[in-house]
Amino acid sequence: MSKIAASHILVDQEFEAKDLVAKLQGGASFEDLAKQFSKCPSGKKGGALGEFGKGMMVKSFEDAAFALEVGKVSDIVKTQFGHHLIKRTK
Repeated sequence: MSKIAASHILVDQEFEAKDLVAKLQGGASFEDLAKQFSKCPSGKKGGALGEFGKGMMVKSFEDAAFALEVGKVSDIVKTQFGHHLIKRTK
């Protein structure tokens, strides 16, 4: 598999990401949370990043995204941009 697709929610602080994890566990929609809380411009599209291949994203983000099964959400991933929750969509 050369490309996958994913969405993400990006926040500044780990406590914000933990709060989002709790909301997801409570049944909240990933896409709705992305629209409401993500500081990335992709948040307006429910966090959708589209397709990407190896070497196109920051390594820790890429490793987490490629390790996910379709439809699953990652643990909190920290990068130089902040704290991410990643959902693999394809």
